[in-house]
Amino acid sequence: MGNIDILISGAGIAGPALAYWLRRAGHTVTVVERAPAPRPGGQTVDLRGAGRTVITRMGLMDRARRAAVDQRGLAIVRASGRIAARMPADGFGGEGIVSEIEILRGDLGRLLYDATVPDTEYLFDDTVTGLDQDDDGVTVTFEKAAPRRFGLVVGADGLHSVVRALAFGPESQYVRPLDLYTAWFTATEELPLDGWYQMHNAPGGLVASARPGRLPGEIKAGLSFRSAPLVYDRRDTAAQQDLVARRFAGAGWQVPLLLRAMRSASDFFFDSMGQVRLDSWSRGRVVLLGDAGYCPTPLTGLGTSLALVGAYVLAGELAAAEGDHRVAFRNYDRVMRPYVGRAQELPPGGAAGYAPSSALGIRLRNASMNSMTRWPMRNLLAAQFAKAGDIDLPDYDRLAASADGVVEAGS
Repeated sequence: MGNIDILISGAGIAGPALAYWLRRAGHTVTVVERAPAPRPGGQTVDLRGAGRTVITRMGLMDRARRAAVDQRGLAIVRASGRIAARMPADGFGGEGIVSEIEILRGDLGRLLYDATVPDTEYLFDDTVTGLDQDDDGVTVTFEKAAPRRFGLVVGADGLHSVVRALAFGPESQYVRPLDLYTAWFTATEELPLDGWYQMHNAPGGLVASARPGRLPGEIKAGLSFRSAPLVYDRRDTAAQQDLVARRFAGAGWQVPLLLRAMRSASDFFFDSMGQVRLDSWSRGRVVLLGDAGYCPTPLTGLGTSLALVGAYVLAGELAAAEGDHRVAFRNYDRVMRPYVGRAQELPPGGAAGYAPSSALGIRLRNASMNSMTRWPMRNLLAAQFAKAGDIDLPDYDRLAASADGVVEAGS
């Protein structure tokens, strides 16, 4: 297979994972990332199903387990702080709402990044501004770096993908909003979590949550609300915090404390939730990976699995096709499309189930949560959680043959 220079936009989870496999297949890889360095911290993500298999095949599972956050499970709490429902982390074979292996997004990203250097070139604090394709490659222009030529370009740059906008068209054509907004941030206030990921619902479609971080005294907080589409400045953090504070004014539980912590958080992040749906994930020599191509939303808990599995399959199909991107992209779609389709099916109730609008809706949802481990709810939830492993993950001989040392067997 001939060496192909490949550019990946995005150094989150999908991008470094793909870089790892592409380098093993003999490609020259460059990753461009808007952030000035690998992003630290962040909220927890799940290692589930086939995503665990990919991490194991990379030889990184032991390190992922050591970096995992210690959580007892999910606890739904009332305004008074009393527990309304619980699901322990070992429920559903460790694949429940809070999975057996949860790791901060920044820690997983760093693990993948470290596995790719020094063999991968990273361009931090930069972004793609233009793509000009021809029969032989893609001329890429950057915000800061000089223009360069690549054989292929991969958009692994998330829900608001720049590469997708340049190669496929406006975001509005491909992102289906859930009318749900979330603010994530880290707090250091004292909260009696007792190791649980605690979540509180309030009327008006409000959801406040707090879970233990990896470091002592660290709390990973979330404030979500349902709303019709909002217009806001994505660069104005103070205005976003004002918006969140207005929505949660008067809410109970630990919300006042979380709102105070939000104002001083160094990692505050606010965004809408949406699913990305495209009939094809490639246009010529440009292909999409992870959230950029098929974001399932955090409600499914499967975004990380899709990113890891997609990276493995895309690299594997490029290797199997000996660099013929047309064949590889078709097979990438063939292998991934059924898995993505099932993963994008929302849990029972969807956004309304996660953030009920009325007090009655909250009571009914809590009652259903209390019956999660009993029929018929157990069967419904078991089917949802099983989607993480619902793919016959190929064994790509060219990837395995290029490994240094022994590749761990899939879990």
